[in-house]
Amino acid sequence: MTAPYACQPEASRGRRWPERMSTFRSPWQRDRDRIIHSSAFRRLKHKTQVFVEHEGDYYRTRLTHTIEVAQVARTIAGTLGLNTDLAETVALAHDLGHPPFGHTGEDALAALMTPYGGFDHNAQALRIVTKLERHYADFDGLNLTWESLEGIAKHNGPVTGPLPYALAEVNAEWDLELHTNASAEAQVAAVADDCAYNHHDLHDGLRAGLFTEADLAELPVVGEAFAQVDALHPGLEPMRRRHEALRRVFGVMVEDVIAVAQNRLASLQPQSVDDIRAMEGPIIRFSKPLYQNLKAIKLFLFQRMYRAPTVVVERRRVTEMLNGLFPLFLNDPSKMPEHWFQAAEAAADETQRARIVLDYVAGMTDRFAIQEAERLL
Repeated sequence: MTAPYACQPEASRGRRWPERMSTFRSPWQRDRDRIIHSSAFRRLKHKTQVFVEHEGDYYRTRLTHTIEVAQVARTIAGTLGLNTDLAETVALAHDLGHPPFGHTGEDALAALMTPYGGFDHNAQALRIVTKLERHYADFDGLNLTWESLEGIAKHNGPVTGPLPYALAEVNAEWDLELHTNASAEAQVAAVADDCAYNHHDLHDGLRAGLFTEADLAELPVVGEAFAQVDALHPGLEPMRRRHEALRRVFGVMVEDVIAVAQNRLASLQPQSVDDIRAMEGPIIRFSKPLYQNLKAIKLFLFQRMYRAPTVVVERRRVTEMLNGLFPLFLNDPSKMPEHWFQAAEAAADETQRARIVLDYVAGMTDRFAIQEAERLL
């Protein structure tokens, strides 16, 4: 960590529940390890990225996506002289709050939770790491450092307006300064997320047959990457050609982020992490030309992949499952496992009871949700 604006371990604001420093790990190495060993992290293995987990062994799951994001975050953070451990920690935690069935599941639960404070996967990730992981003797949650919690809450930018219920709950206990930017490390994790899914969703869409390489030829960045590969390796076997082209797309995104950040950092000369937090807008971002090109790629993916007829059918099916399971458990908590049933019965009011049911349903993997729907509905 050579940059003055990097987060330094000795300057960490510490943990909600004070603990003795590790003899051989920095605070953020320790946070990273706690996340990796958490139950919520393991469950990402069987949660949707775009395709439902059982649809194929080659498609990304929420876990493989998370690992790819962490790899990109470490690369960018290391190049910029930032704290790679903190960037990796935020990257590994950023999707812990995702429910089964990806963004379709999130949309369904957000609608169901409208009377009870709503649902947001970033806020749910904070609830998981501060309350729902219950393995330690001295505290609920993982007792992560302030900087890791800040990164989970604000990696997509300052949080303004009415706060999601779970975020308001955590912020009331420990002020995360939601009106400011996050650290540069957390911003790196957010951009790494964009790089990862823009790359692997093209891969998965091709594998699923939702579009072809010919369809991608007209897209900015992607079409150029295929043209470069064809010029260098004429007649290359199709799968190798695909991989060679898409890894170039990945490289374009990462190199753009690094170049823009280096230029902005040299120009603005921040001298501390608080200088980063006080800036107008993020310091880590794509260039304007590439951002516009990525918008075109995202629009293509939305039309041809996220709303493809086969995906839409699956979206309806899984939405019906959650629309059936949630009210079933809310009206009859005895259908949940014993400790969840007891917690729901002890809830102080209807909102608290709904939040407990939400915690149970949102924590489900795809396949467990499908099994429960088959058994109970």
